[in-house]
Amino acid sequence: MMKYLCSTLLFFLIVGTLSAQNWDWGGPIDPIQAKMKIRHYRLELELIPESQSIQGSNTITFSTEEKLDTLRFQLIDEYEVSRVLMEGKGVAFFHQNDILDIIPTDCTCDQVQIFYGGKTPIAINPPWTGGFTWKIDQLENHWMGLSSQGEGAKIFMPALDHPSSEPSEGAELILTAPKPYFVASNGRLIQTQEQGDKVTYTWSTAYPINNYNLNFTLGAFHEAKTEFKSSSGKLIPMHVWVLQENRSHADELLEILKTSAATHEKYFGAFPFPEDKIAVVETPYLGMEHQTINAYGNNFQYIQLGNEDYDWLLHHELGHEWFGNKVSVGDWADMWIHEGLTAYGDWLFFWEHGGPEAYFTKVKREARGILHEKPVVSPPNSTEETAYHSDIYTKGAMIIHSLRGILGDDIFFPMLKAFAEDERFTYQNRVTTKDFTDFVQAFSGKDLQAFFDLYLFSTDLPQLKLSKKGKSGYAISLKEIDFSMPVEIQTSEGLIRVELGPSPVEINSSTLPEVDPKGWIMMKK
Repeated sequence: MMKYLCSTLLFFLIVGTLSAQNWDWGGPIDPIQAKMKIRHYRLELELIPESQSIQGSNTITFSTEEKLDTLRFQLIDEYEVSRVLMEGKGVAFFHQNDILDIIPTDCTCDQVQIFYGGKTPIAINPPWTGGFTWKIDQLENHWMGLSSQGEGAKIFMPALDHPSSEPSEGAELILTAPKPYFVASNGRLIQTQEQGDKVTYTWSTAYPINNYNLNFTLGAFHEAKTEFKSSSGKLIPMHVWVLQENRSHADELLEILKTSAATHEKYFGAFPFPEDKIAVVETPYLGMEHQTINAYGNNFQYIQLGNEDYDWLLHHELGHEWFGNKVSVGDWADMWIHEGLTAYGDWLFFWEHGGPEAYFTKVKREARGILHEKPVVSPPNSTEETAYHSDIYTKGAMIIHSLRGILGDDIFFPMLKAFAEDERFTYQNRVTTKDFTDFVQAFSGKDLQAFFDLYLFSTDLPQLKLSKKGKSGYAISLKEIDFSMPVEIQTSEGLIRVELGPSPVEINSSTLPEVDPKGWIMMKK
């Protein structure tokens, strides 16, 4: 998500925290749920705009290594569960305090179908305080968006709602709406069926998918589409769905999406979900990284970088297809991997299309917004609310930028792509901060643990000390750290690169040296 990418949005964070609605998720996984693995969700819902409600069922396929006497899922109490079936037979259940406990029959069942429905929780400040957003567009059509990163899937379906849990075999979403509405969702559109005054859209994905990435958006949309030639050689369907009133923007938005996808592929590797699609849908809130159907609400606001139009929100959410959707954390403590690496991908658009000057200007502007109030990595078993703060974006991206300065482009860029493509950390496999730091050190052959300990796990910064030595000499050091790192220094003779640490290094310059003129390293000056 892009909560802190614009400083003007900080106001909305304050509003969100004052809300009484507080469906947090994450933390330690429930011991009962730890015994279960989710294989597949089959979500069948009717969306009812007039009453702002949903009605249907979720069929959950799971696996366990032992017979369980209780199946435990999360579902908010706002919905009423009417019945639960296993092997076609009703079973006992208890639904309270946003927990749904099911008592299985004496069987070897690996599937349960839960029927539920009710009025949807309304998003107070989407996407930051999420829920359903129901609006009427300018042509007086219904328009609905769903956002749930801060709340989890339990606000729209029963689920094992923990960041470590993804359906390993994907999901099917069978969504019914009144005519003439379209419902955009994850994966590929397998079937469209009309029955009377209703239409049912069947979407399917075989890829693992984060709970909060399961999504659907209803509206009277105009579609623009093409095929994207991936760096893998595959042709991937590419779509944008915008409101009918904004149809004149569709083709341009499609071209911007194409440019952003190609830019991400250059640095992070081939698009991660080629059997599905690359797509955005216009939503009645700012945006969110829903796998293969990113929410877009930036009102077609672009800036020019080189010869390309850049939409910061579209590019950022698309970047999450690599970091967040393909590379996913199992503990929100490591959320910076989602947001910091994706935010750095935003900076790379400036490098690729605006050149070095645009890139370093962007870096310095973003660095000024780093607060250094909380460590980038939160304590183990953090909830989403605990782990989510501004520095996981800006400081997270700055740490990646610093790695580039330390390692050099010849090592850094192959390393970044290799991490995003390593099967140990992708799709069904969760990733941790230690996975990342170990990978960087193994790939580069450099001991960077002290660097990571400082910038990821503390709020401390090295203190630059520069003092005159003789007529044209200077002693330069970085205090308050116990290691050294390569730092650029602009001298009267040109740009040099030296190892700076707590012990002073003497250099010659007839003018006052400028330490780290491009802003590679976070330090106090």
